[in-house]
Amino acid sequence: MSTDQETGAVTTDDVSQPAPLRRFSGSCHCGAVHFETSLDLSKAIACNCSICTTKGLILAFAPTSGLALLSGEDKLKEYRFNRHVISHLFCAACGVESFARGTAPDGSAMVAVNVRALHGVDLAELSPTPFNGRAA
Repeated sequence: MSTDQETGAVTTDDVSQPAPLRRFSGSCHCGAVHFETSLDLSKAIACNCSICTTKGLILAFAPTSGLALLSGEDKLKEYRFNRHVISHLFCAACGVESFARGTAPDGSAMVAVNVRALHGVDLAELSPTPFNGRAA
């Protein structure tokens, strides 16, 4: 795992064959923000930056085209901090951050999905890779 110093984007140094993507549905706590996405949860990270630590986020990444927002666009509020490169989006009703929008190291648009907001995921089966976001 590494971070692009200019954009703050997370990249994996693993060049092995990617695992097949699985389709998930997810939502905020109150259900106002509902989405579907395809992810490889074997590449999930546990970041130690101030916002991820405070919120307890476990993140998995996908291209923006890999997330379909089914409802709640009008309920999303944005929060940016530090270098203001990541658009943290949370539900105005319940406060849950289901995903964030940003840019990958190659410049492509991407989303960071809160794995805890996905339906039917057993967190005990995951081994998220620690990521030193405090140093990014």
